[in-house]
Amino acid sequence: MYELAQINIGRLKALLDSEQLKPFTDGLAPVNAVADASDGFVWRLQDDTGDATDFRVFDEWTLVNMSVWRDTNALTAFMYQGQHRELLARRREFFERLEEAVTALCWVPAGHRPTVEEAETRLLHLRAHGPTEYAFTVRTSFPPGPASPLADPVSGAAPALAPGPDPATDPAPESLSRSAS
Repeated sequence: MYELAQINIGRLKALLDSEQLKPFTDGLAPVNAVADASDGFVWRLQDDTGDATDFRVFDEWTLVNMSVWRDTNALTAFMYQGQHRELLARRREFFERLEEAVTALCWVPAGHRPTVEEAETRLLHLRAHGPTEYAFTVRTSFPPGPASPLADPVSGAAPALAPGPDPATDPAPESLSRSAS
């Protein structure tokens, strides 16, 4: 049995506590509450405050959001409704436009909670290879099941993957990419 993991990133245009990002930060708790109560929602990355704004990928300005859902229908039903849809429509006010893929989906074994490092690996794989069974998009998805990364086109080696946490002993994974703030 598999569940759908999603990662999306955003490179901030300003500091989180700035006036420019106030609509975004004010919307986090209500949007997260709707996600938590949504049909098909399984898990989301969060710290002790209930959000993921202290987690970073690639650099100190890039936020990461991760969640796990029953399937693509459950995820898209949440994504395109209510306040989440409203914030999504305003994302260019809060985040820089990036040329590379900023969202990746993948199937994970039921009960597995991906780490930030795993999410980085999947997103980089999508950027390097386009949609595959290992990392794909909402528009180009694949059926649930196991998937291995494609070999690096330069070295011929598959990327090294960080071992996943044991959800029974580490329900809120820490990250080496986590901000020190």
